[in-house]
Amino acid sequence: MTQSIQAKTLTLHDVKTKFNFQLCEDEQFFREWIDDLPEITDEEKGYLDKVKAGYTNSADHSMIEDTVKMVVLAPLLFLADLYLNPFHIEAEKSVELVTVDEGILVRGSIDVLVLIESFWVVAIEAKRAQYSVEAGLPQLLFYMLNDPSPKQVTFGLLTNGSSFRFIKVTKRDIPQYAVSKLFDIGSPGNELYEVFRILKRLAAIISSDRSYT
Repeated sequence: MTQSIQAKTLTLHDVKTKFNFQLCEDEQFFREWIDDLPEITDEEKGYLDKVKAGYTNSADHSMIEDTVKMVVLAPLLFLADLYLNPFHIEAEKSVELVTVDEGILVRGSIDVLVLIESFWVVAIEAKRAQYSVEAGLPQLLFYMLNDPSPKQVTFGLLTNGSSFRFIKVTKRDIPQYAVSKLFDIGSPGNELYEVFRILKRLAAIISSDRSYT
């Protein structure tokens, strides 16, 4: 009989052992969050400053996931043109995956999914502001493993509204992943500038080359 579990209960150990995921520590594996980032305009900086101010104001109160999405994620995705063609947005998309050896069915739903046709560009897992952003990593890796184009690259973003980490997954032979540095909205200055630049970079990569690997 197939055992069914929820994706949100997965640990990083589970993801690595059940789905054979490996952390790639080669610095050249995930250069997209570092190299060739676009410049941003003064107008975009002003918009991002307002997003940070809105978060700071909202953080004085308990923020649930829906608040995180509304205050931080929605403005970032809007400014990065990820609501426009060729992208589109899906929310709470259900996914499931069966592990062959153990007969375990894992079910879950993605908070926000940015798509080009059937290609998963950015899967975003929002967590309550009180939770560490790392709490969502096993869940997001599981979702990214469900990329319907297994020869291509999938990028992800984890955020709890205050912290942000980008993820890259490839599945050519065995699943591998790497992570960016952690960006924090509470750091001096405004690290949303860098988060936004990386979003723009990833969007440009995928929209200009649908066969990106």
